[in-house]
Amino acid sequence: MKKTLLVLSFGAFAIASFAGGIVHNTNQSASFIRMPARDASLGLDGVFYNPAGLTQLKDGFHLSLNNQYITQTRKIYTNFPGLNRDAFEGSVVAPLFPSVYAAYKTGKLAFSLGFNPVGGGGSALFEDGLPSFEMQVAGIPGSLSNAGIQTTKYSFDTEFEGKSVFYGIQAGASYQVNEILSVSLGLRYVMLNNSYTGHLSDIMINPVFPALNYTGEMVSAPVFFGEFSGYLGNVSANLGAVGSSLQPVLDGGGGNVPLSNGTSAGLTAQEVATLQGTITALGGDPSSMTIAEAQGFFIAASANYAANSEAMAGNAAATQDKEVDASQSGTGIVPIIGVNLKFERFNVGLKYEHKASIKVKNSTKVDDVGLYPDKAEVPSDLPAMFTAGIGFEATKKLNISAGLHYYFDKSAEYGKKLEGEYVKNDKVMDKNFWEFALGLEYAINEKWLVSAGYLRTQTGVMDLYQTDLSHSLSTNSIAAGLRYMVNEKIGINLGAMNTAYVEDSRDFSAAAPLPAYTETYNRSAFTMALGIDISF
Repeated sequence: MKKTLLVLSFGAFAIASFAGGIVHNTNQSASFIRMPARDASLGLDGVFYNPAGLTQLKDGFHLSLNNQYITQTRKIYTNFPGLNRDAFEGSVVAPLFPSVYAAYKTGKLAFSLGFNPVGGGGSALFEDGLPSFEMQVAGIPGSLSNAGIQTTKYSFDTEFEGKSVFYGIQAGASYQVNEILSVSLGLRYVMLNNSYTGHLSDIMINPVFPALNYTGEMVSAPVFFGEFSGYLGNVSANLGAVGSSLQPVLDGGGGNVPLSNGTSAGLTAQEVATLQGTITALGGDPSSMTIAEAQGFFIAASANYAANSEAMAGNAAATQDKEVDASQSGTGIVPIIGVNLKFERFNVGLKYEHKASIKVKNSTKVDDVGLYPDKAEVPSDLPAMFTAGIGFEATKKLNISAGLHYYFDKSAEYGKKLEGEYVKNDKVMDKNFWEFALGLEYAINEKWLVSAGYLRTQTGVMDLYQTDLSHSLSTNSIAAGLRYMVNEKIGINLGAMNTAYVEDSRDFSAAAPLPAYTETYNRSAFTMALGIDISF
């Protein structure tokens, strides 16, 4: 009989940003959702996108209140053999995704404050778990069948939910050096919170093992493995006792006597027949064995059954209900510098955000799989980011904008493990993530402005990075919306953005006891946004 030892586990889960890099969110205003090229913005969302450009505001106090309703669907496909399903779907919903900005402009100076979810911001729910969960259960029938216990079905109950958000509180100051050049300096305090809840329970199988009255009905896996372990333990004890019973014969000098002639060494004919029959049933050949060799055979067989009993006891423990309820938190500081260049018909905005080196600490209520040790620290950096944007006044009514975001992912750590050790991203990424946006705004009249735009993101991760729990995909987004000026001091922005993710796959090579298989990842997202800009 082969040993089958299961290890049922959950892994670390990552919720990718909705628009932006692997960690960053750049969808930080309703104006962005209606026109995503905001990096040369001279509006109130410039607090985030182009802080140096705030010097172009009118003197006074300005406030921007924004919220987005975001939905995302995650789809994961696998051809792993023997699964009950080959498609897994999860949903992400963020009904509250706020961005709040305030600025005070006086002369050549502007002071600003901002609050927004600079990363994450939603919860992903997989009601049927993930492929990596089911794979561990799906292997049970094959393992038992290979061991001679016919088993064809399995079932279980599972659910997993992961939540992640990086909240940022930002303060900055901007200064107009001359009519063309403005500069800014700011700090953002980042607060990271993750949570993971899930279970894998009620594992059932249908073994056929008449010796324990299992006839192919669905039964509890841990109960079967527990009883089977006891059965094997009893067999081990009985075989050990048989081996021990031959010791007096060996002590009497009969060890080299052929077992077939055991009566000459003091064994009865019935004892010889029973010993020979048992050896044959266990796959041995008693015809050429001495009594000493027969004793060694029984001792070895006893040890083998004992090892299998221990393995089944391990299976009984591994198939018990598993639950995770853990959270993580950490903080970091992001220095931000900006430059704005204002010309007659076009404007250029530049910004650099430094890396925030963050370690999150586990706060664990339940961890049946040992992956979230209470108070342990895990790296979860927010990488450095450079943005550049240009806005061009093509006509009095038409503005054309473009923007580029470049994320320095490779020099950060996202908590990825290789061979049990946390590694920097350059071990799992070929290139840094980048993002490019184009946008148009057309003023119909003094009240109404319509806009549209396109956003492309390009990931640089290796196949090694991609798993069902954490993967990064390139995207294409289309945005549209409008702005309505209630009066000179109040403007309302409405926007909608549809995001299509570029499907990607990873081939997993065979690694015992798992076979080779392929996983395919895809997503889609839709965002609606409302924002109000007020000047006092």
